[in-house]
Amino acid sequence: MSDQDPGVPADDTGHPVPVPDRVRRVVSLVPSLTESIAATAPGLLAGATDWCTHPEGLDVPRVRGTKNPDVEKIVALRPDVVVGNTEENRPPDVAALRAAGIAVWMTEIRTVGEALASLRRMLELACRLPAPAWLDEAARAWSGADPLDPRRTAIVPIWRRPWMVAGRATFTGDVLARLGVDNLYADHPERYPKIPIGELNAAGADLVVLPDEPYAFSAADGPESFPGSTPVLVSGRLLTWYGPSLAEAPRLLGRALAGAR
Repeated sequence: MSDQDPGVPADDTGHPVPVPDRVRRVVSLVPSLTESIAATAPGLLAGATDWCTHPEGLDVPRVRGTKNPDVEKIVALRPDVVVGNTEENRPPDVAALRAAGIAVWMTEIRTVGEALASLRRMLELACRLPAPAWLDEAARAWSGADPLDPRRTAIVPIWRRPWMVAGRATFTGDVLARLGVDNLYADHPERYPKIPIGELNAAGADLVVLPDEPYAFSAADGPESFPGSTPVLVSGRLLTWYGPSLAEAPRLLGRALAGAR
C-alpha cells in the first residue's frame, strides 16, 4: 500500500511533487522543456538555462547550464515548480533544490512515445495547463511518419575528440528508427559510447547522421572523417529535442534522410 497523497501528482520517476493548484512561476532546466512551456504559456517561465535558445528572443533570468545550475539563484526566483530531465540534469542538483523546499518535476524520455506522454503530463500536472494544440499536431505527425523503404543503417556521432555516438536506448535512436533508419550502435551496452574513428568507419553503416548539436557538425567539420559512408547533416533540435519541434521533425528529417545518396 502506498503512503502517497492521492492528490499529489508523481513525476516520470514516480517521485511525488507537491505542485500548487495554480502555477505562476516555472524554472526550466532543459531547453526542450523551456520551449514546450514557452510555446504553451509564455508568461509562466521565471527562469531557464543559458542553453535555452528557443523560442528566439526568450527574455527570462538565466540559471547557468543543465549540468551546473545555480541552485541559489533558482531558489531566489521563487518558482512554484522546477522542471528537469533525468538525462540532462544531475541527481545532486535535483536533491539540492528539493532540500531547499522547491518542487522539482523530472521527466524521463527515451522514445517519441514517451516524449508525447511525458510532455502532456508535465504541462497538465506540473504546470497546470491544458494540453496545447502543438502537442496534438506532433502526435498526428508521428503517427503518419513514412519510414524509408528499404531501411538504412546509420551511426550518429554526437561529439568528436573523442568520438562519441548515440548508443543504447536514446531518444535520437528512436526518432531515426521511426523514420526507417536503424542505429548501428543501438545494442551497445552504453548509451553514449566512445568509439574510435577507425572502428566507426569499419562498422559498415549506410549513413552518418551528423547533428549540429551538442557538437556543431557542419559540411566543413565532420563528413571528411567518414569517406566510406554517406553523411547527412541535420538540425540537432529536430533530432534530439522533444518539444514543439516534434510536429515538424518527421517531415524535415524524413526529407533529409530520403535525399541522402
